[in-house]
Amino acid sequence: MKVPTMLSDVEELPSVQLGDYTLRFELEDLTPFGKEVAEKELRELPDIKANAVKELKQLLRTQEDLVVPIDNYDWLVRFLRPCKFYPESALELIKNYYQFKVKHSDMYSDLMPSKETNIFKQNILAVLPNRDQLGRRILVLELGKHWRHKEVTLDEVFKGCVLFLEAAMLEPETQVHGAVVVFDMDGLSMQQVWQFTPQFAKRIVDWLQDSVPLRIKGFHVINQPKIFNVVFALFKPFLREKLRSRIVFHGSDRESLYKFIHVDSLPIQYGGNLDCPRVRGEEWYELLVKCDGEYKAINSYGYVKAMEEKNNNKKNKRK
Repeated sequence: MKVPTMLSDVEELPSVQLGDYTLRFELEDLTPFGKEVAEKELRELPDIKANAVKELKQLLRTQEDLVVPIDNYDWLVRFLRPCKFYPESALELIKNYYQFKVKHSDMYSDLMPSKETNIFKQNILAVLPNRDQLGRRILVLELGKHWRHKEVTLDEVFKGCVLFLEAAMLEPETQVHGAVVVFDMDGLSMQQVWQFTPQFAKRIVDWLQDSVPLRIKGFHVINQPKIFNVVFALFKPFLREKLRSRIVFHGSDRESLYKFIHVDSLPIQYGGNLDCPRVRGEEWYELLVKCDGEYKAINSYGYVKAMEEKNNNKKNKRK
């Protein structure tokens, strides 16, 4: 089966049954609400869209070292949407996206769900099965008392986030509305704080500011103890104003959080009214692993020669 937004063929649309609830990727065309937002916020009108796709193709043909699915219409739109259909900006985003993968090839080499089982077993990273009041995906990271830092590294957490966001990028509705991230830091310990380094902080900020082809609309930190200030101090030097302005600290003030994510969009554990199954990491893994072929296809594009040379050099150094 060929799904327009996917680079690979699938036997069936990926889904997992949770009682009466079906967890799945939303790969359909935009809803009426999505189309309205795309038109108002992203300039997604037929003429603009057609011209942008055509021009982006022409720009990509000038990039001799870059291997991309240039004739895949939906893939081109995936990068044009976060750039509001400005082709030059989309080209820069594509280049940044793949250059980041080369720079951090140790993180991206053969990155697929089936090879990252540990992060899902730890159950500290999940996407809520619903969207918020603005149609955005909600990613939750629990990096406090639920994080066994001796069993799962921050590099594994990063890889898990990449896998989730790559999946989110397949969804037209998410391409338009974007995503919000909730960091639950309840119970953060000093031993966990020491796991964060300036190098890790810079990688995350560089990724979010310049290399993620998805609209990340907000970062909401909840239940943070005072020692979280030590962690945030590592990130601050690398933050530009646009990203900094989207980071909001709520502590235990749920009313503050509800101003950004409606109470009806949040599960009971965060004081919300949402009555749906809590999706565990293992259940997300069961869904994502069905898309291993898609991640393999994703990995086949980019600055392929540069990535191969860097990986080979690292292997030779180990000998």
